[in-house]
Amino acid sequence: MKISTIRALSPADGRYAEKVSNLREIFSEFGLIRYRVLVEVRWLQSLADEPSVPELQPLTSVMKDVLNHIVDNFSIDDAERVKKIEATTNHDVKAVEYFIRERLGSGPETDALKDFLHFACTSEDINNLSYALMLRAARADVLLPGMRDLRSKLLKLAKDNADLPMLSRTHGQTASPTTLGKEVANVISRLDRLQNQFSKVEILGKFNGAVGNYNAHAIAYPDADWPAISQRFIESLGVADNPYTTQIEPHDWTAEYSHALMRYNTVLIDFCRDVWGYISLGYFKQRVAKNEVGSSTMPHTVYPIVFEHAEGNFGMANAMLGHFAEKLPISRWQRDLTDSTVQRNFGTAIAYIMIALQSLQKGVGKLEVNAEAISADIADAWEVLGEAVQTVMRRYGIPEPYEKLKSLTRGQTVTREVLLEFIKTLDIPEAEIKRLLELTPERYIGLAAQQARGI
Repeated sequence: MKISTIRALSPADGRYAEKVSNLREIFSEFGLIRYRVLVEVRWLQSLADEPSVPELQPLTSVMKDVLNHIVDNFSIDDAERVKKIEATTNHDVKAVEYFIRERLGSGPETDALKDFLHFACTSEDINNLSYALMLRAARADVLLPGMRDLRSKLLKLAKDNADLPMLSRTHGQTASPTTLGKEVANVISRLDRLQNQFSKVEILGKFNGAVGNYNAHAIAYPDADWPAISQRFIESLGVADNPYTTQIEPHDWTAEYSHALMRYNTVLIDFCRDVWGYISLGYFKQRVAKNEVGSSTMPHTVYPIVFEHAEGNFGMANAMLGHFAEKLPISRWQRDLTDSTVQRNFGTAIAYIMIALQSLQKGVGKLEVNAEAISADIADAWEVLGEAVQTVMRRYGIPEPYEKLKSLTRGQTVTREVLLEFIKTLDIPEAEIKRLLELTPERYIGLAAQQARGI
């Protein structure tokens, strides 16, 4: 029965359902069952091609089509059938095996195949590869494209404002100037590094039986090279082999995957807070839609809600990812089931990331740079040139340059006139005095513009 999204327990399936619809094929119960069917069928096909298992003949083209059809055309009705079988078996993976048996039907070729369904497998052989394929698909098809889309928007903001001088603030106090573009470039640089790390997290799988020792495999076919057979099968799915496990793949790579996402998200939380502050300072305006409402009582307000929304959802994702990373690598002895219930929440965590990324992309797209406000803020910050003057003084050997500028500027109102009069008293070459006299806060940006253009 279709349930309205307004009755959903999770906002990912309710309020934000449309934003994460592309995750349902991957992480829903349907998605998990579909991946389990895929792994079971591919293992059966792999065994049929294995010379070490002579009881299985190579598949005919017809049987290959039959098996491929089960995977390629897996439907909601098929998933419902698996769930109905599970109601009897009370075992979700065994229900998948029985479903495939049904789809194979009866016949000389299919009867021989059926007994090799789930051959020498433990349920976790099927599950760990299913989750590996889920997280691989999420990374390739959803997360990395979302990250790239955000980068393109940030890159435009950085390039367009590479030369726009902006007052820095360290500890909330005025500091050496930068450019708006350079500050955005800093974020892009951090994200690039973390996105690269995330993209390279090795996705591992195991297919070695009940406790990781190929016990059942070796007793049935003692002369077969089961580690090699298992490795070939795992790698055929696009997953790397982990040969040393208990009943479960130990989930260390899942922790790495989660931590890599957490670090990426954390940079964007930092960015959201900074933009929030810059909006408060008037550095940015936000484009508004005609009928949008900010405050329910103050009509003038245009709140930075998309950045707050993104920050909150990145935080939700990190809370879940942190639990995955801490919990999943821990399992009592050779197996407990605490990982099973936790892994079912992968989709929710990634949904929060995608909700946040979409909010952030929308927010960046709505930003209008208020160059007048930025320029007005920096124009009167003559105290920030104290660094420039004392550094030139150091070059020419004037004693105690830092102390002299500290006395002039710290806790004082530093005007253009005060600073210029001080510069005129310096015993340095006339060309240097002239250069310092021509310096303004807006021109004291170092290589910021160059760095912004180079990102």
